[in-house]
Amino acid sequence: MQSSNQPCFIDLFAGCGGLSLGLMQAGFRGLFAVEKDDFAFETLQHNLGSGERNLGYNWPDWLPKEAACLGDVNEKYQQKLGSLSGSVDLIVGGPPCQGFSSAGKRNPADPRNQLVSQYLRFIETLQPRAVLIENVRGMSSDFKDSTEPSGTRNYANWIVERLSEDYDVSHELIDVSRFGVPQRRMRLFIVGIRRDVSSGVVNPLVALEKSRQAFLSEKGIPGVPVTSREAISDLEVSRNGTVPSQESKGFQEISYIQPKTTFQRLMREGVGERLTDTRLARHQDHIVERFSKIIERCHAEGRLNVSLSSEYRASLGLKKSAIRVLDPDSPSPTITSMPDDLIHYSEPRTLTVRENARLQSFPDWFEFRGKYTSGGLRRRSEVPRFTQVANAVPPIMAEALGRTLISLLQEADLMKEVKAPTVSLGIQAA
Repeated sequence: MQSSNQPCFIDLFAGCGGLSLGLMQAGFRGLFAVEKDDFAFETLQHNLGSGERNLGYNWPDWLPKEAACLGDVNEKYQQKLGSLSGSVDLIVGGPPCQGFSSAGKRNPADPRNQLVSQYLRFIETLQPRAVLIENVRGMSSDFKDSTEPSGTRNYANWIVERLSEDYDVSHELIDVSRFGVPQRRMRLFIVGIRRDVSSGVVNPLVALEKSRQAFLSEKGIPGVPVTSREAISDLEVSRNGTVPSQESKGFQEISYIQPKTTFQRLMREGVGERLTDTRLARHQDHIVERFSKIIERCHAEGRLNVSLSSEYRASLGLKKSAIRVLDPDSPSPTITSMPDDLIHYSEPRTLTVRENARLQSFPDWFEFRGKYTSGGLRRRSEVPRFTQVANAVPPIMAEALGRTLISLLQEADLMKEVKAPTVSLGIQAA
């Protein structure tokens, strides 16, 4: 486990643990995480619950290690949480984004939007030194909301307003590909530093940008953006071949050889020979043929990483509008929870969980648990592997944020020591 003298954090709406992983790699110590989905929590516990690799939570005895809703934790353990007040350095979280996402219906009454209030209640109880919220770009856009006098509501502004009662708050839309993630993924980051801590400390997001190039150089990826080919070319079936899946009867998985690029070697650090989560989809022959035609045409027309035209979809009999072919020479577009939204740049197939995880900067030792996909109404209540990956904060981005926050908190501590008044003990010289 990590040392008790490290700054500590609690992760809310933790998902499979991408944000926690990055913060731990940055030097934070995890206390515990709250996640309501059984599959995602199983993944989080499998990778970060045992203390292997010197990464893991110092889980309190009073909190069961099981999936739980934040509202239930707030209610059931209010007294225990109150006892932690002032002793936690950082509370982080990414409230479920479906209600905010421009890809969805953007319903202001979506109950998932109300989870932001539970997050803020948790912060009010524990009064951490710093807070971090990550969410989709849509959170910073105006919603039509008839309950508001203006007729609209902006959740990002509302959160900043609430936090600003006790915290100096900064927020910014950041394309995570600028921090080494091989994916164009624009996300909103809100960072607050408690006012008694923040005096004289620079804006965290300004500090993050100033440290960006040094961080990338230390990670061994000074050249950004990282392209899709640099991220996943070592996983091509044509190079590796396949073997029967060790997890799923009747499926094939990629038989891995070795990494080819600097980024791939970074992802491979600390991994044994076997690579998990490389199960391939079982495409029917006519689907393979269709994918081959789409790949060829998109390369010829320069329409990589963008949706197919309505005319071309109609000629193929496709109703799905989101399907795209990956551009090997650019970062991936934002990956989604739907496995068939993205086709491989050269092979007529969808991507594996591992390839999506690479595009999210998860290291190869990080193994996912639970179903691969869910269909129908179960998609509303289950978070299978593809969704876990898509919903996560990219660990490399989280690590960059974590390093910046540790540096600023340490700076605040030093400034506090310098400003501390000298106390006279009133002892007279003999």
